[in-house]
Amino acid sequence: MAASPLPLAAAPLVIGSSTLRNRLVATAHASGFIRDGLPVGGDAEYWGRLAAGGAALLVCGGTTVAPESAPRQGNILQLHRPEAVGPLRERVAAMHAEGAVAVCQLVHLGRETLGAQSYYAPVAPSAVRSPREPTAPRALRGGEIDEVVEAFRVSSAHALEAGFDGIELHAAHGYLLEQFLSPRTNPRDDGFEVLERVIAAIRGLSAGALLGIRFSVDASEDVALRPDELAELLPAVDPLVDYVNVTVGVRTTYVRDMATERPPVLDDLARLRPLVTRPLVASHAFRTAASIGDALAAGADLVGMARALIADPDLPRKVLTGRATEVRPCVACNEDCRTFDPVLLCVVNPDLAPPGEPRRPAAPLVRAWDPARATGERVAVVGAGPAGLECALSLAHAGVADVVLYEAADRLGGQLATAALAPHRAGWAALLGFYERGLSAASVDVRLGQTAEPGAELEGFDAVVLATGAVETSPLLEAGAMASSVALARGVPSLAGAAHVVVADDGFGWWPGCDVAELAVAAGVPRITFVTPGTAFAGAIPPESRVQLLERLSGTCELEILPLCTATGISPDGVTVAHRTSGGATTVPADRVVVVGERRPRGALDYAVPLVLTVGDAVVPRRVAHAIAEGREAAVRIATAVRHRMPHGRA
Repeated sequence: MAASPLPLAAAPLVIGSSTLRNRLVATAHASGFIRDGLPVGGDAEYWGRLAAGGAALLVCGGTTVAPESAPRQGNILQLHRPEAVGPLRERVAAMHAEGAVAVCQLVHLGRETLGAQSYYAPVAPSAVRSPREPTAPRALRGGEIDEVVEAFRVSSAHALEAGFDGIELHAAHGYLLEQFLSPRTNPRDDGFEVLERVIAAIRGLSAGALLGIRFSVDASEDVALRPDELAELLPAVDPLVDYVNVTVGVRTTYVRDMATERPPVLDDLARLRPLVTRPLVASHAFRTAASIGDALAAGADLVGMARALIADPDLPRKVLTGRATEVRPCVACNEDCRTFDPVLLCVVNPDLAPPGEPRRPAAPLVRAWDPARATGERVAVVGAGPAGLECALSLAHAGVADVVLYEAADRLGGQLATAALAPHRAGWAALLGFYERGLSAASVDVRLGQTAEPGAELEGFDAVVLATGAVETSPLLEAGAMASSVALARGVPSLAGAAHVVVADDGFGWWPGCDVAELAVAAGVPRITFVTPGTAFAGAIPPESRVQLLERLSGTCELEILPLCTATGISPDGVTVAHRTSGGATTVPADRVVVVGERRPRGALDYAVPLVLTVGDAVVPRRVAHAIAEGREAAVRIATAVRHRMPHGRA
């Protein structure tokens, strides 16, 4: 094997009684293959696949220690229950079979309910309300603290019985252990004593089991430890554990979106490193070989990732063998990976799927399917948005030698490229870079600035995949409004010099309207009026992203939100706004109007070739995840059909 381009990252590390094969860690997250609080089919396979990707230490998250900390929908592992041990043995065996060290992270949420319904009242060291909750928790009483310590002990015993190599205590993100440690949520000054008791209880189960602890490094006004408090705590905790894992944030901010382009803990490593003698894990937003190298150079012993490994579980092997350019990148969109609907999914990774499915379910529209007429393996993909890009790359990876990708524009990406131009949305550019590199490496024939009309141009092709996307429409465009896609494509100049911009949203609360608002801020627009027939601004974007968006907008301009209103016309006096509740109308003066219009599929042409499939927005405009999944599915079906002459449009 060739030498690693990151020799320190590839170096083994002895940690406690375990030896890690390298310095890359899969930090705590959940698979979603949990029903009624217990693992189900697919859980062990997920963790085995993650281990096969090369990470040395796998920390399984989403694991609670007590009934009052478990959401009633049962999608989080409840390790206080002994019946969890059996199925967890399968999970651990799958990780060990691929050479990984397996650790189980344990959490009691305390006053933080994750916004989920529970059968029980939330508890905390004191009845101090979280700003993320509508009511204050119930304060734990005397002997109940003993019950919390016992809950951690029992759950740890179950984890070790299942074969885990160790335990990680979750004292970050404002959850119960941090609530004990913070003077803002625990006036009794017994927080460290409680933590010591939990650690002693776990150590009493097994002297050789690994024990780690996770902290957030950035203070917040309501609970998180401040820098001086963490600096005082770390030297005291250091001799009690085998490693310290540092991350960022509280519940609504700990999953940073694509506006965070640099791992935030990098700036803290210099002050944290002298405070601990144990191995230090730096976590959050590490997605590239360069940032991994930066963390190790700054003093981290291990680098942790979660979403990056959900997007591409092979990231460790690729990075450590000099193939970092092949990593399918996490774009930090915070969409599917945060919903667990029905399991852990990923927008950019179509290989993650519900139980029983070989890949993410998708159904390209079959326009023609006659494999018997195919004479070879020539495939034309028409349109280089995310569906077309995924289809062309997947065809090439499947061994289809003659793939031609047509794109009428002079750049790849379609609406994905437009979205990448929005402020704080550059994560999509990383995905486009992945496709560009992959197509080049696979020698796919990419023809920019060319359309593929039926007839001689496509004569001799065996299959055509139509990925021609959609167009944005609205009656307001004829009245002088600018489409949101046009504004984003033109960038800041499209709104520069405007004193008042009206954004006419479609009411569904997704990113286009939010992106236009941020574009107006970037253009220096002092006043923005956001008109929406919906009930809220940014109501449908991921919750963590919404919190971060509102923080970015705070104090930047005069932003007025007009909910339950519809922009119905434009005149020299301004925008006519109809109010749903009153039935009346007002005129809002504006010198620039941007409308989030309805997206409609482009008209499809008829191609006289044996196999014709339509994918992505050309079927029905939806999200990037649908486009990528349908592009992959189309590639699988076509590659199978031209080789085996399958009679049906599904492989």
